[in-house]
Amino acid sequence: MKENKNLETNISTKKSEGSPPKIDTAKTDFSIVGIGASARGLEALSDFLCNVPENSGLAFVIVQHMENNSNGILVELLQNDTSMKVVQAYENISVHPDRVYVIPQNMNMSIKNNVIHLFEYIEPHNLRLPIDFFFCSLANYKQEGSIGVILSGMGTDGTAGAREIKEKGGSVFIQEPSSAKFDSMPRSAIEAGLADVISTVETLPSRIISYLEHKQHKGKADQGHTDKLMSYFDNIIVLLRAHTGHDFSSYKRNTIQRRIERCMGIHQIDDIATYMDFLKGNPQELKLLFKEFLIGVTSFFREPVEWELLKDKVIPELLSQRSPTDTVRVWISACSTGEEAYSLAIVFKDVMDKLKPFKNFSIQIFATDLDCEAIDKAREGIFSLNIAKDMSAQRLNKYFVKVDRGYQIIKDIRDMVIFAQQNMIKDPPFTKIDIIICRNLLIYLTPEIQKKLIPLFHYSLNSGGYLFLGSAESVGNFTDLFKPLDLKSRIYQRLRPLIQKEPIEFPNSFAPYQAEVNQPSDEVQNMQSQADKLILQHYSPATVLVNGKGDILYITGRTGKYLEPAAGKVNWNVFAMAREGLNYKLSEAFYKAVRQKESVTSKNAVVLNEGGPHMVDITVNPLKEPEELRGMVMIVFTDVTIPIVRETINTTVQIPASNKREEELERELLQTRQMWQVAGAEMQISQEEFKSSNEELQSCNEELQSTNEELTTTKEEVQSSNEELKTINFELQAKLENLSQVTSDMKNLMNSTEIATLFLDATLLIKHFTSKMTEVSRLISSDVGRPITDIASDLIYPELTEDVRNVQRTLITAEKQVMARNGSWFNARILPYRTLEGKIDGVVVTFVNITKSKEQEAELRKSKLALEKRIVDQEGELLLVNDRMLAEVERGHREVAASKDRSNSKL
Repeated sequence: MKENKNLETNISTKKSEGSPPKIDTAKTDFSIVGIGASARGLEALSDFLCNVPENSGLAFVIVQHMENNSNGILVELLQNDTSMKVVQAYENISVHPDRVYVIPQNMNMSIKNNVIHLFEYIEPHNLRLPIDFFFCSLANYKQEGSIGVILSGMGTDGTAGAREIKEKGGSVFIQEPSSAKFDSMPRSAIEAGLADVISTVETLPSRIISYLEHKQHKGKADQGHTDKLMSYFDNIIVLLRAHTGHDFSSYKRNTIQRRIERCMGIHQIDDIATYMDFLKGNPQELKLLFKEFLIGVTSFFREPVEWELLKDKVIPELLSQRSPTDTVRVWISACSTGEEAYSLAIVFKDVMDKLKPFKNFSIQIFATDLDCEAIDKAREGIFSLNIAKDMSAQRLNKYFVKVDRGYQIIKDIRDMVIFAQQNMIKDPPFTKIDIIICRNLLIYLTPEIQKKLIPLFHYSLNSGGYLFLGSAESVGNFTDLFKPLDLKSRIYQRLRPLIQKEPIEFPNSFAPYQAEVNQPSDEVQNMQSQADKLILQHYSPATVLVNGKGDILYITGRTGKYLEPAAGKVNWNVFAMAREGLNYKLSEAFYKAVRQKESVTSKNAVVLNEGGPHMVDITVNPLKEPEELRGMVMIVFTDVTIPIVRETINTTVQIPASNKREEELERELLQTRQMWQVAGAEMQISQEEFKSSNEELQSCNEELQSTNEELTTTKEEVQSSNEELKTINFELQAKLENLSQVTSDMKNLMNSTEIATLFLDATLLIKHFTSKMTEVSRLISSDVGRPITDIASDLIYPELTEDVRNVQRTLITAEKQVMARNGSWFNARILPYRTLEGKIDGVVVTFVNITKSKEQEAELRKSKLALEKRIVDQEGELLLVNDRMLAEVERGHREVAASKDRSNSKL
């Protein structure tokens, strides 16, 4: 890593007068905004920085998929869009407010203590995800103050990092996909449910600054804000339960409170009452709040050391004790989107493949979660490309197949896992389990629920079974139920306790809210004020407020005459504390009131205490309002002022011991008779209920038989349809084979002609081309679908597009000889493309190489010129020869004439 000496390291931020910063930059904990974009996201980055106000007090770190040879270019381009200083990051550069830092090419980048660190990119399986890398680093450093922005880009880079930001309590701002040039990155994060704000890129800066201003203002509020928020806690939980059917009252209040405050900050709502009204009027916000509570961070083989322990020790030991006919049962709770479930299935598969001799064990993995959308995604088994960093290339190639949206787990692994929606706090647990995996769920639950879940896990596991918890979780004080495999391990093995301390509570008794008789939250002050108000309005005697099981929650008045602590272990149940003679009447009235859901009064119950026997009326009232006390039961004790009629006994007469004994026996007989009467009444009621249930079951049985008949009929229809589909499938298969054969013939025919042929559609987009076209133009297979105007060509044929359009318009074939830049010649022929129906659907362009013909034509032309020259030369020679011959003939004639003259003169 080389430092860029030209970049500044000491930065002083100047603030213009009259324009104070919106955020206090004097603090060292200023906000750092991470921005993720793809290599072609320059337009989005420019629009974003153009709308960042001066002296915003924010630092911006841009993580972009840099194209090759683009070092320094992006910095120069972005500097034109903002008054902030834009620099390229280098090792150990300090981050300051009102600066923009750009990631270098082929580097991964992290941040800690406002210092950027660079890492050489080690390529895992041809995958690089710098946005996820930086977002995770920013989330771990800034925690709740981390801010991630996802702009235009291809792929899913940024989604995993945004999930980490959300898990740490930070905020994620995403560009509206419809406004993005490439919407894959924004859409991936939105579909994962990670978006806090979705807006156009021009408005994102103002939304971020408004959010931070609100958060800073809220941080200065007094404790009264927190107290007021807590007072509305139950109301929000009840509202959310009514809308989603899920109860979050067992979750840690601080965690839920932070989530609520963060959502209020996103909407810039300061008052909890206003936010309550906002929730009531916006069901979609309730859904978003529900998703906010369920943000799950998961990955394949998280904490690899523990998974290696499972692979090397736990699973081999488990399989060694089983025969292949015995099914190994696994329960993975809070499975989220399925990464851990599939990780375990892969580990099981690895172990079974190594068994010698090989044994194919039956593995049944039950994976459950509260979020139905996460379950649906888990069933699909498709994950983003960034899972490549979580496992070896061997595992990736063996257990995954590449699909359009990333990697999909193979069918053999998917078939090992059964996904289902389940609420661990409300729904029954799975039983006869060999391995339970429940990681990073207990940390969100109250200690009371944790203490109930650990024994439940013990109950669900087989003897010697294993419990796998998260890195921050443990079995607590239940060391008699589980032992760790080693000191540092979070994998525990089930023990058999010597003594069962107390009965196991099942999920239907976990939650404070039950289906019929519910228990309120632990908000004592609110419950006390509501109870006092109700008592002052309607009652004045001694009163006890209990839950549906009779556990005392609140007492008013003097109840010592009716209740006393039971001997032994402390038990604050009203039935255990009822004094002698009161229990039977109290039980009868209580269960009758709960069953009938109306007030019941038991008259003239005789209670015995230190002052002797006296009469009392017991009123049991199941409460329906106010909302905070709904589901509670109020028990009121009213003394009867009419004296008990008793025979006057002379105190001077000594009462025989036998008479005292008879009186005690009579009292016991009376109590036994009362108990028998209560039991008889309850038994009669139970018989009536059983009779009614039996009739309902018979009705259900008849309905099921009818449904079974309908299903049988439907099955026959489906079988008939299936046979028809098989027939159609065979026909289609035959046609497909014929089509494939024709396609092969056509391809071989086109290649055998050695003619470069290009097929264009009506909009001049490339539909198909032969292999010979590569000699004419630089076409590759991925160019199909691109316009012909975008393709580089070696032909000197600038009017090709115009000629093609003319042929489209006139339907007249055009032909022209054109030359390539390498000197080759082609005969270009353009004709309309006609379908079998005679419809014109584009054009066909053929290029026939006529270079040899051109060369032969040039040779012929050259030979002709040489021949013509030779003929001309020969004609000239002939003329000279002719002239010489004529001269010779003329001279001969002259000589003859001279001879004649000489002869004549002699004569």
